[in-house]
Amino acid sequence: MKNLVEVKSRIEKWTAGTTTKLKGKTIEFLWHLKKQGRSEYTIENHARFLNLLLRRGIHDSEEVKVFIAKQPWSNGTKTLRATVYKNFASWLGINWEAPKYAATEKMPFIPTEVEIDAIIAGCGKKTATLLQLLKETGARIGEAVRLKWTDIDFERRLVTITPLKGSRPRMLPISVKLADMLRNLRKKSERIFARKPSANFHMQRARLARKLGNPRLLRIHFHTLRHFKGTTEYHKTKDILHVMNVLGHKRIENTMIYINLENAIFQTTNEEFHVKVAKTPEEIKGLLETGFEYICEKSGLMFFRKRK
Repeated sequence: MKNLVEVKSRIEKWTAGTTTKLKGKTIEFLWHLKKQGRSEYTIENHARFLNLLLRRGIHDSEEVKVFIAKQPWSNGTKTLRATVYKNFASWLGINWEAPKYAATEKMPFIPTEVEIDAIIAGCGKKTATLLQLLKETGARIGEAVRLKWTDIDFERRLVTITPLKGSRPRMLPISVKLADMLRNLRKKSERIFARKPSANFHMQRARLARKLGNPRLLRIHFHTLRHFKGTTEYHKTKDILHVMNVLGHKRIENTMIYINLENAIFQTTNEEFHVKVAKTPEEIKGLLETGFEYICEKSGLMFFRKRK
């Protein structure tokens, strides 16, 4: 019962400042999501966008389309926001056709380790610890802010990550440096980090970009460190299945991007390779397990290579 009261209180805070008429409906909808077993992360994302619409006085479903279209968001973000409103409209019994935005695939930005360490060194103690954890584990920010002190095994220097977004749970090693950083934090609650660290991080990042004269630092965000971990981990091991397990992916297709990133960032000249071709799942699995890396697909065949 205590947990239910806390959840309801949190939902009401998310909708604070909305118009009285629709505030009740919004709270009911968010409570419906909770009862359906949706994660707190999902509920908060729905609350954030619906609250934004209400604060702007946007109540008509067609106005929502215009509002989304005018925003300087990526097509992927616009699609997510449209999905949020479609879910809300469906719950209200409104037949709303969500606008379609073509997804634009872009290669993730991978900063240098020097740039990442510069941001970590220049941030406050708690933000720096969070960034160091993301760098070492490749955890999603939603997984990191849900970490509890009981998830840290200081004796064996291990962190247990509870999955988010359908990922797999994992237990990963941490460095002596990170373990010491964690020990030096004050234990104010059962969770290690604040639920919403973005605003503080963005301010510190902007300050450091100006101070160091490096605008590339502005392109570093929490998820950048996950991409950095995947790329560098593959470079060290040449084992895509290992990277898949570290990042908690359930589908290897989500991990394959780090092969291309590693090739682009760390490629060297005058290298010789063994080249293999596969077309069945068993052949593909066998090559990956023996250290071959995927290169491309042509005429139904998948090409792999391994340095001699």
